[in-house]
Amino acid sequence: MPLALITGAARDNSIAAGIVPRLRADGWTTVTSDLENADYPCDLSRRTGPEELIGAVTADHGTIDALILSHALDVESGILDTTAESFDAHIAVNARASLLLIAAFARQASADGGAIVAFTSDHTTGNLPYSASKGALDRIVISAARELGPKGISANVVNPGPVDTGWMDDELRSTLTSHQPLGRLGTPTDIAEVVAFLISPAGRWISGQLLGADGGFSARY
Repeated sequence: MPLALITGAARDNSIAAGIVPRLRADGWTTVTSDLENADYPCDLSRRTGPEELIGAVTADHGTIDALILSHALDVESGILDTTAESFDAHIAVNARASLLLIAAFARQASADGGAIVAFTSDHTTGNLPYSASKGALDRIVISAARELGPKGISANVVNPGPVDTGWMDDELRSTLTSHQPLGRLGTPTDIAEVVAFLISPAGRWISGQLLGADGGFSARY
């Protein structure tokens, strides 16, 4: 059975947690990671954290075939109130850790290659350190598609738009729903279907893309 590592899966209603049963239904073995409440607790803000995580998973389960990056640090602030410490922390978790995870994943990949899927966001104003670090993540993953393609590794970034995982209040939920052409917000199940396809043999020809899987939400721009 192929093995998938999914980061950022601590909350039961998260996108990452929603991906787990969908992949298992396709025959994947899944392992999860987060600071806590996951198969592999790991602090990805530590420089050695990503390599230690990949090493622990491979020691216990063997080769990882798919890497799904759903972890994120997200503390809202803007130009005038973002501190250097906050900016550095966002870069460390959202960008640097992702880079190091991708590199460690590629080094342990089998001759059959593998697949990488990472989640991004287009939320910018008032959410500067998060959005800046996600912008860096986008470039890292798209670069990985070119650099790691010869190893048989596909890499894509998915922008899921607003997904209702419990962080919205009623007012925000109503406002965002009004902008959705399909008349509802996305769910972790919706995004899990996209991920399942991208890491499947049928979806591996898609690589180096930043994909909007948001029910048409971004079409308003």
